[in-house]
Amino acid sequence: MSGHSTFRTEAVPTQRNDSQNIRAMLPYLWTYKGRVSAALSALIFAKLANVGVPLILKDIVDTLTNVQPIVLPVLLLAAYGGLRLATALFNELRDVLFAKVRYGAMRQVSSQVISHLHALSLRFHLERNTGGISRDIERGTRSISTILNYLIFSIIPTFAEFALIAAILFTQYELKFALITFATVAVYIGFTFAITEWRIEYRHLMNSLESKANNQAIESLINYETVKYFGNESLEARRHNETLQQWEEAATKSQTSMSALNFGQSAIIAIGVSIIMVFASQGVVEGRMSLGDLVLVNTFLLQLFIPLNFLGMVYRSVKYALADMDMMFKLLTQTPEIQDKADAKDLDVGAGEVRFSNVSFYYNQERPILHQVDFTVPAGHKVAIVGASGAGKSTLVRLIFRFYEVQTGSILINGQDIRELTQDSLRSAIGIVPQDTVLFNDSLYFNILYARPSASPEEVYRAAKLANLHDFINSLPQGYETVVGERGLKLSGGEKQRVAIARVILKNPKIMIFDEATSSLDSKSEQAIQNALASVAEHHTTLVIAHRLSTIIDAEQILVMDHGQIIERGTHQELLALQGSYAHLWALQQQERLIENEVV
Repeated sequence: MSGHSTFRTEAVPTQRNDSQNIRAMLPYLWTYKGRVSAALSALIFAKLANVGVPLILKDIVDTLTNVQPIVLPVLLLAAYGGLRLATALFNELRDVLFAKVRYGAMRQVSSQVISHLHALSLRFHLERNTGGISRDIERGTRSISTILNYLIFSIIPTFAEFALIAAILFTQYELKFALITFATVAVYIGFTFAITEWRIEYRHLMNSLESKANNQAIESLINYETVKYFGNESLEARRHNETLQQWEEAATKSQTSMSALNFGQSAIIAIGVSIIMVFASQGVVEGRMSLGDLVLVNTFLLQLFIPLNFLGMVYRSVKYALADMDMMFKLLTQTPEIQDKADAKDLDVGAGEVRFSNVSFYYNQERPILHQVDFTVPAGHKVAIVGASGAGKSTLVRLIFRFYEVQTGSILINGQDIRELTQDSLRSAIGIVPQDTVLFNDSLYFNILYARPSASPEEVYRAAKLANLHDFINSLPQGYETVVGERGLKLSGGEKQRVAIARVILKNPKIMIFDEATSSLDSKSEQAIQNALASVAEHHTTLVIAHRLSTIIDAEQILVMDHGQIIERGTHQELLALQGSYAHLWALQQQERLIENEVV
């Protein structure tokens, strides 16, 4: 019921395995283990220098308050400046060393996801939401950068500094200072974690609704002409706005709860700092602590709680990044429906005989598509398949490319069951001119060359000439560099089909499939390309799916399909003599052509 699915509410995924996702990220870091180690070393030196600053500052204050007359502590001041400089130097060195790690991991993950998506079977791609997937990949790769950035630049540095400060407080000052510091930090972290876990639900909802809105927008733009045909601009705008309204509500709740979290964090820090400063001030008054000690404790607290306050935002960002990453890594868990066997062999195409042996197939059990289909395309011969829409003709093409596995029976090429072969070797031996040609938003030259990227320019031009396309391309202002637009929308249906024909000519496979290859051509172009196809297909095994029967009268065998079964087979003349379905269809098309000629 596709008419209703447009308005369905999608479930928001909530089950995640953050630890598993983080482990999945580690191999990408291991590639740069040397740089990671160097960056961590620079981080440690930066924190040692940073913690040393308050210690030097304490000595400077004590020296200035205790020495009479005042003598300028030049060495201490120089050390203070040197530690400040060292902190900045090692921080920048850490950034430089880790930059390649972060961006390299992003590149590797993104490349792996794209490669994996290409490896997934056709069923997944027919059911996918392209806009939603693109957002999942974009957010997922960005989330890896976020996590690595915060891990190296915020989380590890903060805890390293906390450990150093704790060691100094434990060994140099009364126990209560360390205990108050620990208690404040513990309450702060516990409060942050608890509230953020509650708030993450809103982030999940925002992500889901953002992907849904993005998918709606992209889908409506891809189907721009359909939208215009039915005057549904307002419907598309309303659907998109309704989704964004839900997103707006979730985003508002997320922002409101974040403000409450920020205030709670600030209150905890303020209380902790105030208590410690009271005890430190009391120690100075009673003579148990120097003025330098008061400055030291205060500076330590500022150095600790400023990044700790930032850590609250870091935790939220990491949790959000983990949620974003989860959607991307879930794509990597999708298993290809069609996989090569461990002992799969490359196809020995030989002369290229194709055989369908009692093949039955269904996309789902409730709707069988093919029933005991049995035929052979002898090597170097041309076999045509005709039949009404929905008869199962195009399914045969998907099965021979092994986009799906047959339920019963087998498909053999040169006597080899295609289930025992590698998919790459199988598909490299087959070329197709599909009924609906989809082109890349690139140049005409690129789109033809795509069939065989190693081909020379001369070979590309020859293919275009044989496809009756070369003169048309040269008539364009930019020639072969003309960009065809998204999905080839700047070209007519006939022009796109001729590009597809040029592709198959350039690929020059042993087995050729023409799926309504001339359906978008006028009679003049059709005849010219039919002659070209006949020349190209010579000595090739050719399977033709045709609507216009006039294009297949030279086939050695014609199969007539109906409801997934072959109901008639023979040559053109033999089928006409049967006076069956083929003869009836031939008579109708001849009558249509006669009417067209009279109109012209």
